[in-house]
Amino acid sequence: MEIRDYLKILRKRGWIIIVVAVLAAVGAFGFSKLQAPVYRASVKLSVEPARYDWGLSNTVKDILRNYVLNLRTHKMANRVIERAQLDMNSYQFLERITISSDSSNFSLQIDAESRSPEEAKLMAQTMAEIFVEDRQRWNQEQDKRDRIEVRIVDDVRDAPQIRPKPLFNAIAGGLLGLLVGGLVVFFLEWLESDILRSPESVERALGIPVLGAIPGQPDKDQPRGRSRRRPSELAQHTT
Repeated sequence: MEIRDYLKILRKRGWIIIVVAVLAAVGAFGFSKLQAPVYRASVKLSVEPARYDWGLSNTVKDILRNYVLNLRTHKMANRVIERAQLDMNSYQFLERITISSDSSNFSLQIDAESRSPEEAKLMAQTMAEIFVEDRQRWNQEQDKRDRIEVRIVDDVRDAPQIRPKPLFNAIAGGLLGLLVGGLVVFFLEWLESDILRSPESVERALGIPVLGAIPGQPDKDQPRGRSRRRPSELAQHTT
């Protein structure tokens, strides 16, 4: 097919693509607005060795993974729930908490998600404070040269909404609608691919020139217009 053939298809069935894209975008936007918003609060902890020699620095990198393990325990979750007076159990708390470590800068990050921004901030801040207190007690039992200081880099300040994102979902839905609409148009064209509507289409299908055409008799039961003909019927007029 040539470019002008594709342009003809777009002029004829382009409305299908537009309608499907608009419906998909509106549907995605409406579905996003119906979902309950979820907020995330984050707090970062700095883990610093008492001295920056090769051995202790490598120990800190390894111990970061152990810190992540200790933070994601039901024991720690229950302590946070009790201190912050949260209305949830330890399973629900751990589902909403994410702990990550970064050995390149000796840091830990606590992310808490909740449908309430205040609750998300309380979860992250309380867990960070309890963990810092635990490490301070542990340091009191160690030699000063072997201590590992854990401190809060900055307190939790806000808890932005992370989902749903209606505008993003509407754009994604619109793009998906364009794709689906294009597939629908392609399918409709494929169903009518054996119907010849013009002398040019006859020449392309049969590979021979059209010398003339005999007007068909109008059908009383059908509205006036071009009648659909199969290649075999039109081929008879070209020979």
